[in-house]
Amino acid sequence: MMKIDVLTLFPEMFSGVLGHSILHKAAEKSAVQYNVVNFRDYADNKHQTVDDYPYGGGAGMVLKPQPIFDAVAALKEQAESKRTRVILLCPQGKRYDQKKAEELARVEHLIFVCGHYEGYDERIREHVVTDEISIGDYVLTGGELGAMVVIDSVVRLLPEVLGNQESHMKDSFSTGLLEHPHYTRPSDFRGMMVPEVLLQGHHKLIEEWRNKEALRRTYLRRPDLLEKIELTNDQENWLNEIKKEYE
Repeated sequence: MMKIDVLTLFPEMFSGVLGHSILHKAAEKSAVQYNVVNFRDYADNKHQTVDDYPYGGGAGMVLKPQPIFDAVAALKEQAESKRTRVILLCPQGKRYDQKKAEELARVEHLIFVCGHYEGYDERIREHVVTDEISIGDYVLTGGELGAMVVIDSVVRLLPEVLGNQESHMKDSFSTGLLEHPHYTRPSDFRGMMVPEVLLQGHHKLIEEWRNKEALRRTYLRRPDLLEKIELTNDQENWLNEIKKEYE
């Protein structure tokens, strides 16, 4: 079972996210255990202060190292895991992607550090954190929303969490391509038709159509992804056909 600890000044933000849908079901199935901690509880002063003015001056407040250091140490000891990753949500971190989600899904114990204010004391980055993650090139008011995004993307990859184990294997980015289009009943909705190949029950042709449409969608929306994967001969041929359609 994976254990996920979250260090935040606003624990109540996580109750709705972790208490519903797939994340809640994952906990019910004992695939994951959540623990949301207010790291203010680890402050070593009577006012439970966790931030202070930056040395050298400047705008904003900086999170002090002591509460984070002590909280992480306590959580590691409680987990008794030799495989702990401490993740800092930060605009300066490495851009998050599906490959990183798959990597983190293989880890026994994750600790997420959600900051606020102007930033973190640099010693937190240097001596506590193992991974700095950014969910995009923009700035949020805190790390909580980023942590929720990462937790959701990781937990859904754990064994037995999704009803169909193949569900995530063909997700966008898992194969290197964007996912193919999906259709459901009715086959004719206000004159808009489902592609005929999907109605014939010929599994080989359906799989070929899906692969080709995944290529088409990637070529039109995220052509940069095609530079990062090695295509099969069939995929190369399909891609050439697709390109000719748009010349």
